[in-house]
This record gives sequence, structure tokens and C-alpha cells, in this order.
Amino acid sequence: MTRPLILGAATLPFLALAGTAWAECGSLTIASMNWQSAEVLASLDQFILNEGYGCDAEIVIADTVPAITSLVEKGKPEVVPEGWVGLMPELFETGLAEGKIVAVGKALSDGGVQGWFIPKYIQDEHPEIRTAADVLAHPELFPAPEEPGKGAIYTGPAGWGGNIVTTQLAKGFGAEDKGFVLVDPGSAAGHDGAIARAYERKQGWVGYYWAPTALLGKYEMVQIDFGVPLDMEEWKRCTSVADCPDPKPNAWPVDEVLTLAAKEFSETTDPAVMEYLSKRSWSNETVNALMAWMTDNQATGEAGAQEFLRNNQETWTQWVSPDAAEKIKAAL
Repeated sequence: MTRPLILGAATLPFLALAGTAWAECGSLTIASMNWQSAEVLASLDQFILNEGYGCDAEIVIADTVPAITSLVEKGKPEVVPEGWVGLMPELFETGLAEGKIVAVGKALSDGGVQGWFIPKYIQDEHPEIRTAADVLAHPELFPAPEEPGKGAIYTGPAGWGGNIVTTQLAKGFGAEDKGFVLVDPGSAAGHDGAIARAYERKQGWVGYYWAPTALLGKYEMVQIDFGVPLDMEEWKRCTSVADCPDPKPNAWPVDEVLTLAAKEFSETTDPAVMEYLSKRSWSNETVNALMAWMTDNQATGEAGAQEFLRNNQETWTQWVSPDAAEKIKAAL
């Protein structure tokens, strides 16, 4: 594999791409973000493109804002496999409108998920608990660690967006009046540790979490339905605003996570490359399990990609051409 470099600061009709069917893949750079799911997806794309399609793909280390900014302004990196476009919607829309980038497809088939979660064993024991209102009707099932008789909602540490939204939603749903207190775990490690302790003791836990994550690959958690439709105007007005005094019940939006490519690259590379990128999409459940394996084995993105390829042929062979599939299998 080539060594990583360091990077500084609409659905495409692939069968109608410019160029001939004999176009070569050529050289390209792939953005690998500084979190596990993006790291393994970048490594997966690099392995498949290099081994299956004869590309000369290098990985560049980046983060969402600099990677998408560079893609729009400079056309590099040519591919951003896991683009959380909701973090910079104006730049994303500008890049599309000006013909600088293309949205190739969904990196996460079910999107980036945030919300309130409870352990699956709690729902198995109490199948009636499906919504936020159901949770709030049973503080005794989600005991506060330092306030006997109270239920606890874990917000995530101060400074997280999830802390703000969870706090506002708790107010909107009247959690305090229903016997709940909010618990700030102090750190990401403290937040994860609270879930781990609940699992070890088979106790109730409810609070903010997100996917894809290794922790949700290790501990089976279920997302709670907020029981009301998403109101984006209310979300912008108050749900996501820390000092808004009158939050209302609301739902949590799903983040759109797309694979992006430079428009020029998409029109000059082998169309089969773009067809692969358009088909390559996986679920949070798949990524959670893979990241849990990576965490347990202290594995790199490259090792995680090869683990996925070895054990999920029925999935990834649907993304690639038969010829590429044989080459990839031979390279493993």
C-alpha cells in the first residue's frame, strides 16, 4: 500500500460519463478522516480501486471541512468517501451548483444516526418501551447513579452538540417533572463507561449516542423513537440552541453521509470506477460491527478493510464488476 499523505487546510448518470469505455482509472487521492469509520472506508476504496481497477490511489489524511473545501476549490482529493455534508451545507450546495463536485451516492445507506438509545435487553424485557414518552413514564428502569428514586438521562459531556440537543429535548418533553435528572458524564470515556457499567450489571441506561461507532458494535443498543415528527424550523430555532428558553418536543434528523468526487475526475476516469463508488454503500450495523472488531484488535483502517473483504464477499461483490471481484479476491 502507498503511504498516507497529509492534506492541508445529485446523483450522477454514470453510464453517460464523458470519455470512452477504455478510459483508465489513473491516479487519484482519497480522503481519510480522523475517525474510524471514515478511515476504514477510505482504505476499502483504496484496496478495491488499486487491486480491482488498476488505479494508483493514495490516501490523504484530512477532516471534513478542509477535505470538502479542497475538493470544491482545487478538485483534490478526488474522492471523499465519507462526506458529512450537513456540517457545511452551503459549500456542498455551491460545489454541486458550480459543477465542481458530484454526489456519487450514499456512504452510509441509513445515514449518520444520532439520538437517544437504551440497551436492547431493557426493550426485550419491556417491549412497550418504544418512544421517549414511554421511557419518561418509567424512571425506575433508568436509575440515576447518585439520586435514588430518580431516573437519569445521559447527555454526553459538555461541549458536545449531543449534550445541547439532549438537554433541550429533555426540557421539551418535561423530563424533570417526570422524575428524571440529566447526567453529564464529564468525558467521552465517562460516557462510554456508563454504558459499559450498565451492561455489566444489566441495568437500565438511556441517553445520547450515535452511529456508526465501535461501542454500538460491542453493546446491542436500540434507538428510541421520539414519537413526534421532525420539525426542522423548531430544530434550528430552539432544539439545537443551548440558551433557547422554550424548547418543544422534537425528533433528531438523520445526517446525510455521501461519497463525493471531483467533477473532472468523474468525467475522465474509467466509468467502471464511478459505477463502483455509486454502488458502494453499507449500513450502520455493518460498520458498527467492523469497528468493534478493529477496536478489539487495535487494527488499522487497512486491516479493517481486508477483514471486511475476507468475510463479506456476498456484499462487496455486488459493488464491483466480476473481473474486478476476481482480482480483489486474488490480492487478499
